[in-house]
Amino acid sequence: MAEQVLVQFRADKSLKDEVSDIYNKLGMDLPTAFRMFLAKSKQVRGLPFEATLPASTSIREDFGEAFHALREEASDLPEMSLEEINAEISASRAERKRKSL
Repeated sequence: MAEQVLVQFRADKSLKDEVSDIYNKLGMDLPTAFRMFLAKSKQVRGLPFEATLPASTSIREDFGEAFHALREEASDLPEMSLEEINAEISASRAERKRKSL
């Protein structure tokens, strides 16, 4: 058996807990998942997943402009009451149920 070493690093607690829960559901613990990551990295001689920058970066102003454009587009739509929205949802579900039978 190869010599064992201790590897330590810091991570956000909530991220660690969430990821640990995912691996537990897969039947393994976090150290096993990390060992798998290291073994796969060795096998592919790099990161075991694609790590590239997006083709273009979006800035906050771009999202703001898109949001305002969508709001402007929706401004001509009639307002619906909660009851009308629920009725439309119920009708859609009923139609979907009829098609699945």
